[in-house]
Amino acid sequence: MPSNVNRGPRQIWQALVWSLKGLREGWRIEASFRLEAILFVILFPLGLWLGHGVIEKALLAGSLLPVPAAEMLNSALEAVVDKLWPGPDPVAGRAKDMGSAAVFLLMVNMLVVWITILVPRAF
Repeated sequence: MPSNVNRGPRQIWQALVWSLKGLREGWRIEASFRLEAILFVILFPLGLWLGHGVIEKALLAGSLLPVPAAEMLNSALEAVVDKLWPGPDPVAGRAKDMGSAAVFLLMVNMLVVWITILVPRAF
């Protein structure tokens, strides 16, 4: 790594500022991200409350965060694809569909975790 690359508190702070800016833009522009963020705020504490033991709490609460994170990545991918290929393009469409599928798979994962842990308690 070059010696002129400074990785101190200022750069960490700048990375935080950029991340918060990205979250703000995601909230402002993406309805799916807003919905997932609201569900996260509701379900995260619920998962901590419903989980019996540290492992269940970690699984219930931890299975939530990848969904909005993937939504942000999918939105970023879609923005780049739309900028580079403004018209219909089969490869661009495939890239956007695959990004959407990644979010869907993480939602399925979250549902499987919650169902696997909570449904047996109901019976």
